[in-house]
Amino acid sequence: MESVVIGKVDRRLFDEVILPHLGRRDPSIIVGPRHGVDFSVVEVGDKVLIVEVDPVFVVPEYGWERSAWFAVNILASDVAVSGVPPRYLFIDLNLPLTMSDEEFKTLWTLIHRECEKLGVAIAGGHTGRYGGVDYPMIGGATMIGVAGRDEYVTPAMARPGDAVIMTKGPAVETAGILATMFPRVLEERYGREFAEKAKEIFWLQSVVEDALTLARLGLRRGVTAMHDATEYGVWGALHDIAEASGVGIRVYRDRLFIRPDVEKVVKAFSEYTGIPIDPYAAISEGTLIATVSRDKAREAVELLESRGIDAAVIGEVVEGEGVVLVDHGEERELSRPSQDPFWPVFFKTIEIIRGGGGR
Repeated sequence: MESVVIGKVDRRLFDEVILPHLGRRDPSIIVGPRHGVDFSVVEVGDKVLIVEVDPVFVVPEYGWERSAWFAVNILASDVAVSGVPPRYLFIDLNLPLTMSDEEFKTLWTLIHRECEKLGVAIAGGHTGRYGGVDYPMIGGATMIGVAGRDEYVTPAMARPGDAVIMTKGPAVETAGILATMFPRVLEERYGREFAEKAKEIFWLQSVVEDALTLARLGLRRGVTAMHDATEYGVWGALHDIAEASGVGIRVYRDRLFIRPDVEKVVKAFSEYTGIPIDPYAAISEGTLIATVSRDKAREAVELLESRGIDAAVIGEVVEGEGVVLVDHGEERELSRPSQDPFWPVFFKTIEIIRGGGGR
C-alpha cells in the first residue's frame, strides 16, 4: 500500500498533479502556486491582491483564547510576509457536531477581537455543523491584503549581496505548543514556575509585527524577501528562499541564536522522548527569515529590537544555489530537512503519557 504523508503533500505530488492542472491561464495572476511562496498575487486594475489560503486550525486543548489567536495569526502571517498588512478575511467554518453553541460563540467572539486588533475585516464566509469533521482542521479561510503593483515582496526576490536576518530564534512553535500541551513534562524537570512561564512562548507564533516592521525599510529597496519558518523550521525557510530566488545562502554558526527558554523546552522533550531535536529543523511559526539590502542590515536589526523583537544578521545571499553553514571556518552544505522533528516528538509524548509514563 502506498504510504501517505501527513501534512502538506510532497513535492512530487505537487509538481506532477497540482502544478500542471491549474484551470484557465490568466495573465492577471502575477504569482501563482509555487514552491516556497505561501501567497498568490493577483493584479486588479492598478492594485494587486495578496491572497493566502489555509485551513482554520483550532485546538481546544490550547484554550479558546489561544486557539482563536493562533487561527487568525497563522493566516495573517502569510500575508504580512509580503510586506502588506492583511485587510480582509473570508472564512469557511465546518464545525464538529461536538461543538456547542456556547463554545462557538466564545471562539467566534475571540476571532473577531483578534481581527480587530490586526485591522482585518471579516468580509464573508460560511458556517455549519457537519459529520465527519473534527479538530484541529475545522474549515478553510482566505486572507487578503491590498497593495500597489510593485509594493510587495515575495521569497523569490532575494539578491546576491543581501544580508539574511532571523527573528526570535528557532523552534518557537515547537516549544510553544509542547509547553502549552504538556506542562507536566516541564514541571517535573524544571519546576512549576518555569512550566507556567514557558506557556508564554505560545504568543510568539506570529510574524505579522516582524514583517510589517521590516516593511518600513522600503519594499524591494530595503527588505527584499521574507518567509515564515514553519514546517522544517529555519533550515526549511532558508532553502525555500534560496530555491525561489535562484540564489545560494551562507549562514554562520556563531551568529545563530536561540532563546534560553526555548532551548530548555526542546532539551526536556528530546530527553523525555529519546528523539533528537535539531531546533533549526523544527517547526517555528513566528520566526521570520528575511533578506535585506546590506546597507540596511543594521537599521533592520535596530528597528526590530526597538519593537522588542530579538533579531540578528545570520548570513548573506550569494551567487549559486543551496544553503551552506560556516562553522569555525569550515563549510558544509545543509540539506533540506527530510523530517520535522516536532511531529515524532509530539506523538511520542502522547504515547508515553497514555502509557502511564507521565503527563
